[in-house]
Amino acid sequence: MTIIRSLLAASLALACSLAVAQAYPVKPVRLIVPYAPGGATDIIARAAAIELSKTLGQPVTVDNRAGAGGNLGSEMAARAAPDGYTMVMSASSLHGITPFLYTKLNYDPNKDLVPVIVLASFANVLVVHPGVKANSVKEVTALARAQPGKLTCASSGSGSTIHMSCEMYKHMLGLDITHIPYKGSGPAMIDLIGGQVNLMFDNIPSAITHIRGGKLRALATTGPKRAVALPDLPTMIESGVPGYESTAWFSLAMPAGTPREIIVRMNVEGQKAAKAPDFIKRMTELGYEIVGGSPELMASMIQDELKRWGPIVKASGAKVD
Repeated sequence: MTIIRSLLAASLALACSLAVAQAYPVKPVRLIVPYAPGGATDIIARAAAIELSKTLGQPVTVDNRAGAGGNLGSEMAARAAPDGYTMVMSASSLHGITPFLYTKLNYDPNKDLVPVIVLASFANVLVVHPGVKANSVKEVTALARAQPGKLTCASSGSGSTIHMSCEMYKHMLGLDITHIPYKGSGPAMIDLIGGQVNLMFDNIPSAITHIRGGKLRALATTGPKRAVALPDLPTMIESGVPGYESTAWFSLAMPAGTPREIIVRMNVEGQKAAKAPDFIKRMTELGYEIVGGSPELMASMIQDELKRWGPIVKASGAKVD
């Protein structure tokens, strides 16, 4: 009888879990973007929200909560009720750079958030204001060496891959370039176009329109191979920085404690979004590469990021209290 009762209890628990997954969601789902509007994270979040709203049968609303290098919004998501109605569009920097950069955090992005799906990835692109007298990475390097500390490098915030891409460049070549952090890629881009800062390792999606419009001069991309969206641009490796590689990816994550069946359901919906023709077209045009995959794949990618960025953050001496 004990065995029978156990089997019945297990069957009932499974039935309840399936019922929860099938009923979910019964109200709108909030997707927190921990960066300002206009940046690469915001772009993919809004495109994904459109597709997820279609398949979930409930609105997925984007809520921008910029600040503290993405940690303000991410912590808000981590502290939300684990009921499936709050997600965050997390960036690889939050998982792979933040743990090394911040000496004090009120949450742990790799414990208080659980992986759902990596939607897309891309390389960054080194862009300069047209007023900068440099047409190649080598010429920027020469300027930096001739005037230590004078060149300024904008970023979307301390600890972002945009910031660390610059730190990697500085570290590998021993350069003195002043880092200027902003609250998001959008505000940084405005000042770069306006000439208030000199250069930036921006995400390709948020920079490509300005590159094509002639407002910025692109010099190199940061991936291991040339970017599909900017095939004529050399990589940093091709430009004379051996071993340089910096990429970024964007994913959905949910508060720790969210029922497994809801995580699985959102992964399934995320896969549908990543395969939607409109989503693929929009992402490809802007320079994203579709990833997809399981929550376990995302967990593995997080471990890769930790191994990649730990030494760079340490070597840069960058810390945020």
